Amino acid sequence: MNGEEQTNIQCPYCGETNTVFIDCSESEQEYIEDCQVCCRPIRFEVQITENEELKVSVFHENE
Repeated sequence: MNGEEQTNIQCPYCGETNTVFIDCSESEQEYIEDCQVCCRPIRFEVQITENEELKVSVFHENE
């Protein structure tokens, strides 16, 4: 899986849905991106499985 995938996540702080673009060039990654609504930092954990399934988990910054 290459390129970018668009997905929706729910902010762990305010609960609002955010549309994000995930860089699929790496099979595992972790990074922080601010919520588009409340601007608080969301920690993303991204995995691409062997079946090329995208899994995105989001957490509070210090979780």
